[in-house]
Amino acid sequence: MSEITPKIAPLRVVDLAQNATNAFDIRPGPAALRGLADQLGLKNLRKLRFDGDIRAIGKCDWQITAHLGASVVQDCVVTLAPVSTRIDRDVKRSFLANWSEPTKDDVEMREDETIDPLGSHIDLMEVMREALALALPLYPRATGADLEQAVFTKPGQKPMQDEDARPFAGLADLGAQLNKASDKDR
Repeated sequence: MSEITPKIAPLRVVDLAQNATNAFDIRPGPAALRGLADQLGLKNLRKLRFDGDIRAIGKCDWQITAHLGASVVQDCVVTLAPVSTRIDRDVKRSFLANWSEPTKDDVEMREDETIDPLGSHIDLMEVMREALALALPLYPRATGADLEQAVFTKPGQKPMQDEDARPFAGLADLGAQLNKASDKDR
């Protein structure tokens, strides 16, 4: 199959077949992979494929049903060693003609984050880029990489541990002491 470049123009909605599926298969080349890796802060983006179809929903709305496959390399959050991850995700996005932007007083999370307003074009490259960004591991860790506890204090003072910072940690000790005292009284 020939390589499809990342300069795929956004699809004009009026050019899409209303009564059939509109298939696509996007496989960016090496330069595009490097560009996407830079945009997303990745060490490397080895493979990327976004394939599926766009079909009409009713008279005015459109839906993308696709699969995203990628091999990414990120820095480990603990050691900065390279961490390879394989991403395989199904992607579904709906573009609704009658969708309206929430007003200032009405700002809250949408119930369905896969819905977008329908404009004159559907940008498959942007849908692919967003799906990849959302699928990336937030805190990639190399195998065996553990964050050790760091303790800081002034010389001569007892260092504060994580357990000391828990507001109810002392209540368990107090409860145990009270139980021991009541057991002795019996």
